Amino acid sequence: MTAFFTRMPLFVLLVGICAVAMLIPAAVALAEEGFRTARSFFYSALLFGILTLVVGMATQGIKPYGTARSHLAGLVAAYALLPVVLAVPFVDAIGNTRFYNGYFEMVSCLTTTGATLFDPARLGDALHLWRALVGWMGGLLVWVTAAAVMAPLNLGGFEVSSETRAGDVPGSAAQMQAAAPTVRLRKALRHLAPTYLLLTGLLWLLQLVAGEGDLAALIHAMSVMSTSGISPDGTLSGGQGGFVAELFIFVFFLFALTRHSFADRLRIDTPRLLVQDRELLLALSLVFLLTALLFVRHWIGALEVNDVDNGQAAFAALWGTLFTAMSFLTTTGFVSDFWIEARSWSGLPTPGLVLLGLALIGGGAATTAGGIKLIRVYALYKHGARELGKLTYPNSVAAGGRLGRRIRREGAYIAWVFFMLFILSMAAVMVALSLAGLGFEPAFVLSAASLSTTGPLAAFGGGQPIIYGALGDAAKGVLAAAMILGRLETLVLIALFNPGFWRI
Repeated sequence: MTAFFTRMPLFVLLVGICAVAMLIPAAVALAEEGFRTARSFFYSALLFGILTLVVGMATQGIKPYGTARSHLAGLVAAYALLPVVLAVPFVDAIGNTRFYNGYFEMVSCLTTTGATLFDPARLGDALHLWRALVGWMGGLLVWVTAAAVMAPLNLGGFEVSSETRAGDVPGSAAQMQAAAPTVRLRKALRHLAPTYLLLTGLLWLLQLVAGEGDLAALIHAMSVMSTSGISPDGTLSGGQGGFVAELFIFVFFLFALTRHSFADRLRIDTPRLLVQDRELLLALSLVFLLTALLFVRHWIGALEVNDVDNGQAAFAALWGTLFTAMSFLTTTGFVSDFWIEARSWSGLPTPGLVLLGLALIGGGAATTAGGIKLIRVYALYKHGARELGKLTYPNSVAAGGRLGRRIRREGAYIAWVFFMLFILSMAAVMVALSLAGLGFEPAFVLSAASLSTTGPLAAFGGGQPIIYGALGDAAKGVLAAAMILGRLETLVLIALFNPGFWRI
C-alpha cells in the first residue's frame, strides 16, 4: 500500500487527500440536516476518491521524475489546478453562483490569502468549515513543501540563511534525485503533520475555554495556524471569547514568525534559541515599536478631546493596536475587537498604510506567512548597518557575531534581488488591475493583499473598504494569479523556467 501511494503522481495524491477531507463538511452538514450540502460534499468525495484510485493504478508502471524541475512544476500545478477540484462541492452546495467565483474562493483559501467573494450570512456552517479546512490544508502544504522542496533548492527564504542544523534537509541536487516528490513529501508530512494538528487542536481547546463557540473556535484555530484569516463572521468581532480568546491567538502567532518554533525538536535550550532567533527579534521589535508609536498618536488625539484619564479605553487601544499589528505582520489579517476602541478613544482614523506595510514585510521563512519574509528584511538591515559602519571606519573588519553568521555572504544581495522582483511583481499586478478598470488606490491595496496573501487587507489597508464581490471577472483573474504568485514567490517561478535547473 505504501508503494502504491509512493509511485502516485503528486497532484493525484493531493486530489485524494482533498477527497477524504470533503467528508468532514459532509458530516457537519448532515448533522445540521443540510442534506443538499451534505450530498454535494459526499458525492464529490466519492467521485474524486474513485478517480484518484483509478489514475493511481494506471500510473503505477510509470517511473516518477526526481528532478528539481518536477518538484516545482508539481507545486505550481497544485496551486493552479487543485482549486478546480476543491470548488466542485463548494459551488454545487451554494447552487446560485458561477464556478469561476468558486475557483477564485478556493485559490484564496488554498494560498492562505483569505479573500472572499461571499457575504458570511450567505454561507452555511459546512461551507465556512470547508473554506477554513482548505486554508488549513494549504498551510500544511506550505510547511511540508518548505522542508521537502524549498529547503533543498535554497528557495523560499533559505537562499538567504546559512544555518545548517542536524536533521535539516540537505540542499543538493543528489538529495532531490534520491527520491520521488511523493516520497519526500510523505516523509516531511509524517514529521510535521502531527505538530500542525496538535497545535491546531490545542488552540481550538483554548478558544473553547475562553468561551468561543464550537465552530467559530475551530475555524479560528485553523485560520491562525494557516494565517488565512478566515472567520465565519468575517472578523473576530462576532466571537464570544473576547480578550482572553485574542490573547491565546496572539501567543500562537509565534508559529508564523519563525520556523524554529515548530520545526526543531523540543530541547532544553529551545527557549534560548527562540530568544536569539533573528526573525523573532525583528518581528517583536517592529510590532512593539509601531504599537508604541500608534499608541502615542492616539494618546495625543485623546488629549485633544480631554479623554486621557480613561484608563480602560487606553488599555483597549493599546491591546487592539498590538494584536492587530502582530496579526497583519503574520499576514493573518485578524483585527482585534479593541482596534476600533483606539479610534473611538482618540477620534483619529486608523492608519491602514501601516497595516499594509506590515503585511508586505510578512512573517518567517518556511512558515505559513506570506510577504517578503523577515529573514530577507533582516539580511538587508544587517547589510545596511555594515555599510554605515564602513563609512565611519573604512578599514574595519566585520566581526559577524552569532546572529550575523546566520546570513550567507551573498545573502543581502539575494534578498535585494527578491525585493526588487517583489516590487516589480506588485507593479505588474497594479497595471493589470488598472487595465481591468480599478483606480490607483484599490489596485495598490489589492495587489499588496494578494502578493502578501493577506486578504483582509482589502478592508483595512485603504481609505475605504474594498469588496471583492464587487470586482469584475478580469480583476478576479488577475488577483487569483497574484495569490498563486505571492504564495510560490517569484524566485520559484524563475527557477522553474531557468534552463540550468532542468538538469538538476
